[in-house]
Amino acid sequence: MNVCVVGIGLIGGSMALDLKKRGFAKKIIGVDINPQHANIAKLSKLVDETLPLEEAVKQTDMVIVATPIDVTKKLLPEILTLCQGTDKVMTDVGSTKAGILQKVSGHPNRKQFVASHPMAGTEFSGPLAAISRLFDYKTAIICEQEKSAPQALERVKKMYETLHMKVIYMQPHQHDVSAAYVSHISHISAFALSLAVLEKEKNEKRILDLASGGFASTVRLAKSSAEMWVPVFDQNSDYVLEVLDTYIEKLGQFRRAIQDKDHEKLTELIHESNKIQKIL
Repeated sequence: MNVCVVGIGLIGGSMALDLKKRGFAKKIIGVDINPQHANIAKLSKLVDETLPLEEAVKQTDMVIVATPIDVTKKLLPEILTLCQGTDKVMTDVGSTKAGILQKVSGHPNRKQFVASHPMAGTEFSGPLAAISRLFDYKTAIICEQEKSAPQALERVKKMYETLHMKVIYMQPHQHDVSAAYVSHISHISAFALSLAVLEKEKNEKRILDLASGGFASTVRLAKSSAEMWVPVFDQNSDYVLEVLDTYIEKLGQFRRAIQDKDHEKLTELIHESNKIQKIL
């Protein structure tokens, strides 16, 4: 089939790459308001051509919206209207779901939309960040599957299977609280640690000279794009604040134990945290 990818960055570009390579898509048409991104996507063969949104939707059987969350919320009703009266299927890849689904809940073409979130990514952005096999053996989440037409659901499921992803089903609020704990807080932690080190580095010029693998892996996410993450924190603010409060509480426990030279408490906290390894 012909597939339209709206937003040709890391996620959209990586999806386009493997969906074409693995035979799911015969042709990929890209849409991006950034002309430089559109040109790079064509030159690097992430897409076969780029077109304005309305023309791209008209020429394709499936639309994947891979834009920042705030842009996705604006585009979804418009694209669903463009798809009305056809069997075109539409999906998104946003990392928050409740707000998106609320935006399209009353749309007459709601059944052709499948809300999804492939849990994959890197700290880089833009079409040059797109890579093959980004999604292999990771998890894709589909929300409110009962409100999507069976054929639309099957097509999106097939798409994620082509990307070698495991598909699971969640309700939107369940998804959003889980994403806050396993993804959103990781980025906030990296941003905050990076700011703390940069502030200290003004006086201690040797700090970053001593930075090694552990530091690099911890702050890797601090290179992530503000254009993507500010809307995520805004859209998922209730759950992000909940997890931030929990995180600050745990930091406080470590601070008190270190201040009190309470080695027993520190040992207990570290041993308790080690249990995450069994889950991972």
